[in-house]
Amino acid sequence: MQKKSKSLLKFKTKTLFTAISLSFYALTSAPSVLANDASEAKAPLRTEANAEFVFKYLAAEVAGQRGELGLSTKLFFDLAKSSRDVRLAERAAKVAIYSKNPQAALETTKLWIELDSTSTEAQQAATQIYVMNGDLASAKPLLQKLLEKEETRANGFLYLNSLLAHQTNKLAVLQLAQELAAPYPQLAEAHFTIGQSAFEANNLQLALDESTRANQLRPHWELAAIQQADILYVKSPEQAITFYRNFLSSNTDANDARLNLARMLIKQSRFTEAKPELVKLSKLANSNPEILVVVGLLSVQSNDLAEAEKYFKQALNSDIKNKDPVYLYLGQIAEKNGNTAEAIGWYGSVQQPTNNQIPQHTDAFLDSRLSMANVIARAQGTDDAIKMLDDLENLSDAQLAQIITAEANLLTQAKRYQESYELLGKAVANMPNSNELIYDYAMAAERVKQFAVLETQLRKLIKAKPEFAQAYNALGYSFADRNVKLEEASKLIAKALELSPNDHFIMDSMGWVQYRLGNLDLAYEYLNRAFSLQNDTEIAAHLGEVLWKQGNQDEAKKIWEDALKVAPENDVLIKTMKKFKL
Repeated sequence: MQKKSKSLLKFKTKTLFTAISLSFYALTSAPSVLANDASEAKAPLRTEANAEFVFKYLAAEVAGQRGELGLSTKLFFDLAKSSRDVRLAERAAKVAIYSKNPQAALETTKLWIELDSTSTEAQQAATQIYVMNGDLASAKPLLQKLLEKEETRANGFLYLNSLLAHQTNKLAVLQLAQELAAPYPQLAEAHFTIGQSAFEANNLQLALDESTRANQLRPHWELAAIQQADILYVKSPEQAITFYRNFLSSNTDANDARLNLARMLIKQSRFTEAKPELVKLSKLANSNPEILVVVGLLSVQSNDLAEAEKYFKQALNSDIKNKDPVYLYLGQIAEKNGNTAEAIGWYGSVQQPTNNQIPQHTDAFLDSRLSMANVIARAQGTDDAIKMLDDLENLSDAQLAQIITAEANLLTQAKRYQESYELLGKAVANMPNSNELIYDYAMAAERVKQFAVLETQLRKLIKAKPEFAQAYNALGYSFADRNVKLEEASKLIAKALELSPNDHFIMDSMGWVQYRLGNLDLAYEYLNRAFSLQNDTEIAAHLGEVLWKQGNQDEAKKIWEDALKVAPENDVLIKTMKKFKL
């Protein structure tokens, strides 16, 4: 692949098929579903020669190879129905699942079960499709059947936890778990599953009772101990820590439990108590060098950067498989310590991956170069940082978009707003379907007072991505800040709050538009709530202005003065204080 120059910005949009991987059987690549292997090299035999059958079979194969998965599914499904051949039904179902077509997947899987009622794989496929569609009632009899076999029952209950994890109706999941577990009162895994479902449904007492029972039935089971500690932590962190200490006294090799104990202690700022647990974990490095990385990260959390650096360097000297994240962590530590050259060196140690490496390596490379650019910008200047990014080669379109965003941010930080705006404008012209670039371009337009461009781009983004709360908020706030179209601004921000109700920045926008509309009490309510969630300088500026207008000048001054100590160069705060001659 040749270098892609950002001066040309010639992008091509790539369409990729992504598989739904069912945990009970792997569809790891298209060829495993679509291409024939040795056992499927020939079409199913017919008792009588049938040219139409052979033609349809070959057409299904060709359609699959060309990526026309809908057509391939239909042809295999039609053949399966006419021939009553279970192999064709299975083939149709797997292609439908791979193509992420829930309706076709369900129809084909039903036929697969009809033709082979003993197939566990078919039952599992149908179960997951029902669950994905939120149809727990239809999934229930299939789940009951899957749990009938004693030899696989325990793992079946554990599988339920991952299967049902993303269901939004947590009470329905709890009820289903209880009904499925009822016939097996002496099975620890059944109680564990109820406990997990109860915890997700916020029924803490039931969750604790069930996890306690699971631990009684299987006393040294680490997974159940972790569950019980997590539940206890919500009720009382001290109880959870005590529980872990008792469990570890008789299960000294329960390293996941020990890791969680260390995390709890760090979260409670009990760093002295956490350190011995980290040391014990680090001694496992010979058999599991990744432990050193985890211990290093926990040391970062406890703000012990010297210890973290020691563990990360030990990890590099071990036979750890993926060193790229460790280079990133060491670069971040050097950056925090102000060691510019060392930080650049660590970031530079992450090498650009070859084409056959896994995506995580690609992400690490790009992250390292973006981090390096920030260091170079501070130490050597924005232009040097941008040049380093410009010199990167063999980038995908998605990576190139990230690079452009980073360069625009560097220009913005240097207050070179016009250059940032122009760069993003070129990028959007050549990549008109990149929502992230459109949003950044709109924000850049506001900084250079190109409000018509801002409005056009944000309305385009709202149409393309109607669930993107920040687009509604940005347009609404722009109107409110300029004191125009206030009624529409209020509606836009209300929509943003509906999509993201706990976002303090959107609350700030709503408070600001209410202030513009003259609703001071309502404005104070939103702004005070936003400020309590996030002590942000610009929220402080807005809240102070509302307080001033309400007659609470002393309180307003205090909020502004406190904010000024944290961000003495914030333009919004300085402008607000000047407005009131402070």
